[in-house]
Amino acid sequence: MCGTCNGDTNGGAPAAAANPPSQSTTNGVHSAQGLPKSSPYQSVQDYISNVNSFKIIESTLREGEQFANAFFDTETKLKIAKALDNFGVDYIEVTSPVSSPQSYEDCKRICQLGLKAKVLTHVRCNMDDARKAVECGVDGVDLVIGTSSFLREYSHGKSMEMIQKIALEVIEYVKSQGVEVRFSSEDSFRSDLVDILALYKAVDRAGVNRVGVADTVGGATPRMTYDLVRTLRGVVGCDIECHFHDDTGCSVANALSALEAGASHIDTSVLGIGERNGITPLGALMARMVVTAPEYVTKKYNLKALKSLEELVADAVQINIPFNNPITGFCAFTHKAGIHAKAILANPSTYEIIDPSLFGLTRYVSINSRITGWNAVKSRVEQLGLKMTDEQVKEVTAKIKQMADIRPLAIDDTDSIIRSYHLDVVQQ
Repeated sequence: MCGTCNGDTNGGAPAAAANPPSQSTTNGVHSAQGLPKSSPYQSVQDYISNVNSFKIIESTLREGEQFANAFFDTETKLKIAKALDNFGVDYIEVTSPVSSPQSYEDCKRICQLGLKAKVLTHVRCNMDDARKAVECGVDGVDLVIGTSSFLREYSHGKSMEMIQKIALEVIEYVKSQGVEVRFSSEDSFRSDLVDILALYKAVDRAGVNRVGVADTVGGATPRMTYDLVRTLRGVVGCDIECHFHDDTGCSVANALSALEAGASHIDTSVLGIGERNGITPLGALMARMVVTAPEYVTKKYNLKALKSLEELVADAVQINIPFNNPITGFCAFTHKAGIHAKAILANPSTYEIIDPSLFGLTRYVSINSRITGWNAVKSRVEQLGLKMTDEQVKEVTAKIKQMADIRPLAIDDTDSIIRSYHLDVVQQ
């Protein structure tokens, strides 16, 4: 472990101090001392991109229930719903009320919480499911049906003509009840393009609020995503929602590409939990978008609530937050190499694209290894209230490196070496 790592400001050993970043946001979050006028990180905008105006459909209470470890009792669902609402998500999607009697009751309870976020439920595209969803008092019904040859043959056995006929009937009913309606194909990327574009065009004419694109098996690439969503944007006038599974590790990149291509809504779950490897993680998407659209993201979402939200869900499904999780992984803002530490202490923008303070977290400069540098050790000496010359700091750094060559060191070990060396200096 690494001292305070990226924990909140109350936990662990004190971190080596770094100069606070300027409020300038040339690169998204930090001052840009020495940054070139043209940077690859600068977002390229066009008339169709929605990176500065997207909405989140948070599916921890629907997709997340499909995670292998997931069992959410009613009280846990209510806690997660309130935490998501506090974070500022636009929509909360819950398990279909048709799934079980308790799912039906839980859906009604969540609808009665009076949240700022709209409550949706995700159901099969048939009249019975839609009626049950409306009974619960949801703000919107998310209809879905498989459109790939795999799912039409092995799941429901319906032709594209039958799918369209049923979809239009169900959409008409849901609209008549005064709630939002989204229609999504399932396994969109393995569906015939002409077939699904015709289907999307028909449901758009029927007045859906959104059409959905789903990478159900997680095989899409950012380029494939951009091409499909951009094509769809030219076919429909309604909003476009995208749902990306993470089987091949592209869910966040695909979400960004979708927004750049004109999608308006992205499905997420906390820590990405869901079927198999899950879907686009809420926190990872925030990491990406706070760099891409910092002003929009920092104003819209309660970023400092992310860590507690992830801890709530991690505890509920009995997992640890991964060490390399964007933002909240224990070493997400830890700097260890000497050359990094020197620059970070002078200007955090040198080796950080995200300011941890935006999320209520702190950076940590590790001095407990053979690759530490004397500038980092000097910062720690000052934190301890000791006085040493640069030459003395370099000498004590050598002693730390010597010990770190023999065994792993904790912060207490390095502090002990520093204090012992300082005492010898004072007594001389």
